[in-house]
Amino acid sequence: MFDFSNDSNASAIVENVDERRQKVLEYIRSLRTIEDAIEPYAEQKRELKAEFKEQGWLTGDEISLAVKAYRMLKADQDVEDLVEMFNFLQGE
Repeated sequence: MFDFSNDSNASAIVENVDERRQKVLEYIRSLRTIEDAIEPYAEQKRELKAEFKEQGWLTGDEISLAVKAYRMLKADQDVEDLVEMFNFLQGE
């Protein structure tokens, strides 16, 4: 695999590991920045759901189904395929 007797080869491996470590840290920092920016919106979603439930406008199940339907529409998924898979999994 690698010949560690060669100092230049070992040096290249160490450099590659250091570069990858730096990229991992860079990725984590960027991810944290994005997640921190998203959190206020996630809190708004939680508050919206809580308000609709507290007001009695929708149940938790209705909200969950509405979100699933919205995501299916957004992804342009075929409802017939979903029904077919659902029936298959039920053994019908």
